[in-house]
Amino acid sequence: MDRVGYQLHLLLNKAYQDETLRKRLLSTRQAADPMAEFCRIACQAGCPITIGELFAVGQEYSDNQCKSTNGGNPNPYDGLDDAYANFMVSLL
Repeated sequence: MDRVGYQLHLLLNKAYQDETLRKRLLSTRQAADPMAEFCRIACQAGCPITIGELFAVGQEYSDNQCKSTNGGNPNPYDGLDDAYANFMVSLL
């Protein structure tokens, strides 16, 4: 597992065990800059993740999906897999 995926996994486990952390992470959805606030809280929880790394996780997933298609995917996805949104869904 890559470093960011591992950090997200650790953070998710911590949030399952700590209701206060879980609520803080969920509250980032209402922040002026949700991903920046999420990363700040993650770092405070001992799981250093940057905004760029969150975007890169989605980009890499999308790129790998296109490359896995025989001959490449001639119609790339309109968007990227959103690591932040997927994490939030896991907390609900």
